[in-house]
Amino acid sequence: MTFFQQITYVVRNEAQAFLRYPKLMLATVAVALLPALYAVIYLSSVWDPSANTGALPVALVNLDDGVEYRDQVFNVGWQVVSKLRHSARFGYVDYHDAEEARQRVRQGKLAFALIIPRDFSSNAIPGAQPGGGKLVIYASEGNNYEAASIARQFATELGHEVNESLNERRWALVLTNAAGSQRSVSQLRAGVHQLQVGALELSTGTTQTATAAKTLTNGASRVSDGVGLLTSGVKQLGAGLRTMDARRPPNSELNRLKSGADALAEGHVELGQGMEALQYGAQKIQEGVNGFKEEANNSMLVPTKVKENIGQLSSGLTQLDDGLKSAAEAQQKLSDGASRLSAGVGTLTNGVRALTGGIRTAVSKLPEDGQLDELGTGASAVASGSNALAEGLQKVKTGSQTLHGGLELLANSLPTTLETPEGSAEGLANSVQPVMEVDAQVQNSGSGFAANIIPASLWLGAGIAAFLIHVRSLPRQARRFSRATRLLGKLVLPMAVVVLQATLVWATVLYLLKIRVVAPGAFALTLGVAAMTFLGLVFLLTKAFGDAGKALAMVLLAVQLSSSGGVLPVELSGGLFAQISPWLPLTWVVRAIKASMFGAYDGSWQHPLVLVAAAGTIALLIAAYLGRWRYVKAGSMRPAVDL
Repeated sequence: MTFFQQITYVVRNEAQAFLRYPKLMLATVAVALLPALYAVIYLSSVWDPSANTGALPVALVNLDDGVEYRDQVFNVGWQVVSKLRHSARFGYVDYHDAEEARQRVRQGKLAFALIIPRDFSSNAIPGAQPGGGKLVIYASEGNNYEAASIARQFATELGHEVNESLNERRWALVLTNAAGSQRSVSQLRAGVHQLQVGALELSTGTTQTATAAKTLTNGASRVSDGVGLLTSGVKQLGAGLRTMDARRPPNSELNRLKSGADALAEGHVELGQGMEALQYGAQKIQEGVNGFKEEANNSMLVPTKVKENIGQLSSGLTQLDDGLKSAAEAQQKLSDGASRLSAGVGTLTNGVRALTGGIRTAVSKLPEDGQLDELGTGASAVASGSNALAEGLQKVKTGSQTLHGGLELLANSLPTTLETPEGSAEGLANSVQPVMEVDAQVQNSGSGFAANIIPASLWLGAGIAAFLIHVRSLPRQARRFSRATRLLGKLVLPMAVVVLQATLVWATVLYLLKIRVVAPGAFALTLGVAAMTFLGLVFLLTKAFGDAGKALAMVLLAVQLSSSGGVLPVELSGGLFAQISPWLPLTWVVRAIKASMFGAYDGSWQHPLVLVAAAGTIALLIAAYLGRWRYVKAGSMRPAVDL
């Protein structure tokens, strides 16, 4: 037979077996579907964990008291909690006691906890130092390593978001101050513009002032020249006055004039006295004539003609008396005039003498007419320059006032104080720092996966141990044995194998992988109980369904790995996996291993281990009654593994 004929012969004989045994065809289909089913079960459990984070329980403990900063009240903790609730990223649960939240995390009832301390706002807002505001994220690596990793990522993102939010508010304040500064700058520009206008006017006024000052200087020069000419003119006037002084009457003549005036005044006095005597004599004559007239009028002897003449004489005397009185009065006036003339002549003579001295003094001071004209012209120029100077100074004044107003506006526009952020640059940029508090610490990622891999290894070991024997076959003599005897007798050797497997796993973990185990004795007990429980489950499936039960055991392994929460928190698997998780023995094996290895779940390994042992016991009890035994000759008992 050729090579291909030989292959065809062998394949035909194998195919005839499938035709003779239809169940073998069904088993083939099941075997073909098994890898796909395994892949679907496992991958669906980790298909999109981020879509199910809302089911992950996370505690929020906000103890922040807030802070009053720059006349404003801040409570950053409340803002953080409000934003987290709005995001609904996780299944947030409010707690008011930080220690209670920590206890819940250690017990495995919460994935992790966010604890905001009382002084969070007071340390975060000022930004005095980097990481002043502490956000405490409490997680248990031993409970679930991936949940702790999620907590770390959450801490990093939360710190970044809170710092960004605070920086956004700080920048909003900076921009608000910048807007106010912009308005101040606008006012500053207006003030500067006024300063420019005032400075321009001041410059113009200063120019005019300089020009007027120059004109004033020229006028002053001309005044100086005029004054020089005036001095010369005064000298010439002095010469003329000296000529007048030379031609004035001598003092002797002035004395004679004064003596004559005095004599005239004295003569008038004597004349007045004579006039008084004459007037007295005339009165006496008048009295005598009046008496004679009375006698003549009374006498018959006196002729009428004589009486008439006597009457005329009396009238003449009366007129004489009146004339003397008038003459006396006139003479008195003349005497007064002579006295005044005498006094005036004395004053005149004294004045002439003083005038002579004054003329002599004024000779050197009086300029000529032309020189006085020059002096007038210079004075006019000085007046004109002074006027221009006054106008220029007025403009200087106006410009100064404008400049003052601009400076006042400028001063008012400038802020008295600058609103500068407090704290350090690093503190303002990164004022919030998440702090991870980790319970039941795990050495590394491999150690974190150990709690999931070890149960799967024990399950796989239990399956292999079941392959070593014919689960349903017993010698014929065992037909008479009790159910418990047959069951235990069939399980002794496989149990010894799985106990050996558990022992080797324990030694590998402690001495080969050097994973730090908190409770080695509890860990060893957990491995032993788990191994025998898994063997009981595999034995039950095999006894009930034959070799197909072994395939079901592999499928059940995939389901349990996906639902145990060993790698990812079971809440992230969502749906059916989260619902069936508490009913699967592998879930409690994982919990017992984490508690004994890392001190997770508050070190409570006893309760989950009791549940695992109960599951194994129930499985063996069911196996004692479920399924059929196949009894064969003792000599026909062969190993199930062909070596």
